[in-house]
Amino acid sequence: MPSRRKFLVQTFIGGLAAGLGCRYAYANTMLSGQIIHNTLAPSLPIVISTWSHGIAANEMAMKVLKNKGKSLDAVEQGVRVSEADPLVESVGYGGFPDASGEVTLDACIMAPDGNAGSVSCLKHIMHPVSVARRVMEKTPHVMLTGEGAYKFALDQGFEPTNLLTPKMEKAFQKWKNSGLRYAPNANWENHDTIGLLAIDEQGDIAGACTTSGMAFKHPGRVGDSPIIGAGLFVDNEVGAATATGEGEAVMKTLGSFLIVELMRQGYSPQQACEQAVHRIAIKLKPHPNFQIGYIAMNKAGETGAYAYAPGFQYAHYQGDKNELYNSGSMQNH
Repeated sequence: MPSRRKFLVQTFIGGLAAGLGCRYAYANTMLSGQIIHNTLAPSLPIVISTWSHGIAANEMAMKVLKNKGKSLDAVEQGVRVSEADPLVESVGYGGFPDASGEVTLDACIMAPDGNAGSVSCLKHIMHPVSVARRVMEKTPHVMLTGEGAYKFALDQGFEPTNLLTPKMEKAFQKWKNSGLRYAPNANWENHDTIGLLAIDEQGDIAGACTTSGMAFKHPGRVGDSPIIGAGLFVDNEVGAATATGEGEAVMKTLGSFLIVELMRQGYSPQQACEQAVHRIAIKLKPHPNFQIGYIAMNKAGETGAYAYAPGFQYAHYQGDKNELYNSGSMQNH
């Protein structure tokens, strides 16, 4: 439950907003050492995404929104930037391969109407998020995986692409020659899974999440990113959340769904992210190198972010400001 201090802070802000005749408090308020981006309506649209490469993804998403585009189009176009960037080593083209040397991709997308689509273990396709959207819009299913997902992508007109860059091929050979059979690396340093949430001028929220997963993962491993309710969840009446980090922990606690349900109960996005991280810490006893980060957005356009360990960054774009922030973390408190 929220601490008494947090309650008093929120009560003061709420009173201030009411006194000013505003529905929402303005300013960058602090909770748990974390900047909370509150908004004065109508300050939409807003985009928030994970990690430093979220800055470029935000730019594309906001371009869509400022051209009167919908949030669903914005989140798809936004994460496609990271999927196509060979310098982003854990998303799409240029991502680390699995233990067999194959780059396999996971992605999902969720629309304001509650519809969703995802793909997992997808090979040879540059933009798994777009395939996930086709699954959502063209089939009665939510998820396609492996060879079935690949065949579906080809049937939908997607072109096969060699996703293993020379840099990643070299990294794979080095790892293979090391004699290690299995050594997952979750790529914490600012280049992990990208999750992106957007709210458009109409107040509709959508989200997308896409990744190549852990480096040198066991073939067939699927993380949280394509799992609705784990790596991403959107409820347009309440808000949305997305995750990054060790996907197994997110799946075991359905972190994104938990955050949205906490917001439904009245928690701020920041408080909800903190509670989800605390839940993992209590239930799963994280190992020394463990990391999980969450971002969230509510219907008012307020956002929050929190991580288990220091180092998680997120990009927030509102108005003319697209900025990178360091989130608060449990280990800092």
